[in-house]
Amino acid sequence: MTPIERQNWMQVEQYLQRDDRCVLPLGSTEQHAYLSLCVDNILPERLAREAAAPLGVPVFPVVPYGVTPYFRAYPGSVTLRVSTYLAVVRDLLDGLHEQGFRRILIVNGHGGNSPAQGFVGEWMADHPGTRVKFHNWWNAPQVWAQVQATDPNASHASWMENFPWTRLDGVTLPGGEKAPADLNVLRLLAPQELRAYLGEGNYGGRFQRPDADMQAIWDVAVSETRALLDGGWSL
Repeated sequence: MTPIERQNWMQVEQYLQRDDRCVLPLGSTEQHAYLSLCVDNILPERLAREAAAPLGVPVFPVVPYGVTPYFRAYPGSVTLRVSTYLAVVRDLLDGLHEQGFRRILIVNGHGGNSPAQGFVGEWMADHPGTRVKFHNWWNAPQVWAQVQATDPNASHASWMENFPWTRLDGVTLPGGEKAPADLNVLRLLAPQELRAYLGEGNYGGRFQRPDADMQAIWDVAVSETRALLDGGWSL
């Protein structure tokens, strides 16, 4: 098993004698309309585990809090300040580097964590010989192409995040399709204003599509993530 919780420190030490790769999932605890508040934690962690399993690469637990100040008016949505978040990411990368990990794949599940993507370049410049890939899994080229081929009206808390493992028991989803929200307007709104404008939280699109559609997207996501982990680390 690749997840860290299924290993002890001695096994990780032995692993580092033959390999220096690991996966660090990043998430966020925030509103996703009728779906779990932990969608952005569930998806990157599960994806990282499925992608890494055949390669025997360890997967660390998802970082469950991210940068999501705009959703503060939705109960259960918890945010970190950008400065706090970057300090957390720095400490995690420093710790992994100190222990000998030199190829780190970050599987990010939340768009608000984008400040960390810019920070990674700065961190690598200060740690020559260590490579970090920052992977926004949901809009990576192959996944996004599959999403667009399935239904181009797809966004936050819509059908594109509605997998069997992000749904909640006993919650009935609305039918129909929601028109896309105006992102230029959303970016200007304070938390209470955003909630009033957005409603339940879906940015646009149907609330659910057939499981076969979702599995096809998931299969692409696993394959694309595994390819990043398996190669492309050297010049």
